[in-house]
Amino acid sequence: MLQKLFLIVFVFMITACVSEPQKTVAKPEAIQCPEQRSPLCTREYLPVCATRDTGIRCITAPCPSSEEKTYGNACSACSDPKVISYRSGACEQDVDKKPK
Repeated sequence: MLQKLFLIVFVFMITACVSEPQKTVAKPEAIQCPEQRSPLCTREYLPVCATRDTGIRCITAPCPSSEEKTYGNACSACSDPKVISYRSGACEQDVDKKPK
C-alpha cells in the first residue's frame, strides 16, 4: 500500500515538472496613420506601439531608419508627423522598463 502511494506521488511530481511548450504570441497587425492627421486628441489611455521614421538614411547596414515608441493612444501617435503606423498595446521595450 505504501509503495503504491509512493509511486502515485512520484508520478505526480514528475508530471508537474514537465513544462508546457512556449506559445508564440503574434503581434497585432500594424494600422497605417491616415493622411489627414488630427491636431487635437482625447486624453484616454489606450497605449499603442508606433513605428516612427528616425530620418536616418545611410548606405551601410545596420542603419535604424525607424524606431518603436509607446504613445497614450492612436490619435496622439498619429498626430506625430514622424509616425508611420501603430499597433495596439505598449512596445515591448517599454513594457520591460515598468517598475515591478
